[in-house]
Amino acid sequence: MAFTLPALPYGFDALEPHIDAKTMEIHSQKHHKAYIDNLNKALESAPELASKDIVTLLREIKSVPESIRPAVINNGGGHHNHAFFWESMAPSAGGEPSGALSDAIKASFGDFAKFKETFKQNGLTQFGSGWSWLVWDPAAAALKAIKKPNQDSPLMEGLVPVLGVDVWEHAYYLKYQNLRAGYIDAWWNVVNWKKADEAYAAAKAGK
Repeated sequence: MAFTLPALPYGFDALEPHIDAKTMEIHSQKHHKAYIDNLNKALESAPELASKDIVTLLREIKSVPESIRPAVINNGGGHHNHAFFWESMAPSAGGEPSGALSDAIKASFGDFAKFKETFKQNGLTQFGSGWSWLVWDPAAAALKAIKKPNQDSPLMEGLVPVLGVDVWEHAYYLKYQNLRAGYIDAWWNVVNWKKADEAYAAAKAGK
């Protein structure tokens, strides 16, 4: 079955004033949809991949024919990254994590403040377009903060996303212009820690 655009779990204006409604509308309905459309087009030549969900497709990226692999990396990564991103945010959210995720962040980074700074710096120093991620590394049995260019997915390296922020200019330029730091600082106010905690628990359990 062809991939389809998921519905946002909130209205375009739900994350105001931190992320403006027009950015959310264009970002989700234009940019995300383009990734899905281009992914579906690329997969037309590989019907044997039609039964794979997006996570499996990215985890098994080396099994994708070389002729369409770049398109699947860019557009499949773009689809999964954005679907994950929308769920990672919520109105009236923000604050700090609690429970198991909070403990794991402290174990990996020392404290929450140090994690926030590392995560932010990864976003600021990602040259051009990309993402800053908090991921679970099954091999190390630990959380790590990484940055990835373009729409490259952590899944392709065996890592599991727990939290991610989009630092492509289309994610913030209407409101913040060239002030990526201001966007990241504001983004913390909409982080859905409940979803991040669920993602961490599932990743740690190997699900």
